[in-house]
Amino acid sequence: MALESQATKIKMTAAEAEKWHKENHDIEAGSWLREFILGCQDGVVNVSGIVLGVAMGTQSAPITILAGLAATFAESISMAAVAYTSSKSSADFFDRQRQQELHEIEVIPEIEKQEIRSIYEKKGFSGKLLDDVVEKITSDKNVWADTMMVDELHLSQEAHDPVKQGFIVGLSAIVGSFVPLVPFFLVPSISIAQAMMLSLGLAGLALFIMGAVKGKLTAQDMWKSGLEILVVGLLAAFAGFLVGAYFGVPSA
Repeated sequence: MALESQATKIKMTAAEAEKWHKENHDIEAGSWLREFILGCQDGVVNVSGIVLGVAMGTQSAPITILAGLAATFAESISMAAVAYTSSKSSADFFDRQRQQELHEIEVIPEIEKQEIRSIYEKKGFSGKLLDDVVEKITSDKNVWADTMMVDELHLSQEAHDPVKQGFIVGLSAIVGSFVPLVPFFLVPSISIAQAMMLSLGLAGLALFIMGAVKGKLTAQDMWKSGLEILVVGLLAAFAGFLVGAYFGVPSA
């Protein structure tokens, strides 16, 4: 009866592990999507304020486009660099912690082994099954260290890819930045005033959609999240508009 109970527990544990594995991949995919939304959002907000301010102040589509493009590429490179260095710092911290765990496994193996036992006791393991699990994990130092990293320190290496993260944030910032800039390429087919209104409308729509998606990813109310991001974007655009109106170049 005890063996049957242990077998059932092992099967349940395997099923839970498979479920965790799938959820972990979903979380990782969601993390990259959040990074993409973050970059897009910043691109839309910052360039909206700049192009509306410049357009209002100069009433010139070429100057507005020039300013928008300069801001787009300067900001995207800056954001990519920040994302890269931030992610690299996290990855370096993870590596240092893992090396520390491997060192402790070498120097104080009995204490580290007891920590593994305590971790799995809290998970509900006991008796021979607990002994077998502890023995299995501690038979491989890499598995042992990885288990300590996840279950004791709550650190995951998969969350850190500096190059990929920097690329995603930089690219998404460019994509987002072009949203409020595109209407000014339509001048003189449309007036500067119409380009400004269209730019504001596209930026607002993009921000609301990104906020709603972000809300869904973080289990928040989609409408509330969308409106929050929209309000932030509108405030930035309004600030740029006011600066352009106040410091604008006088008409000839």
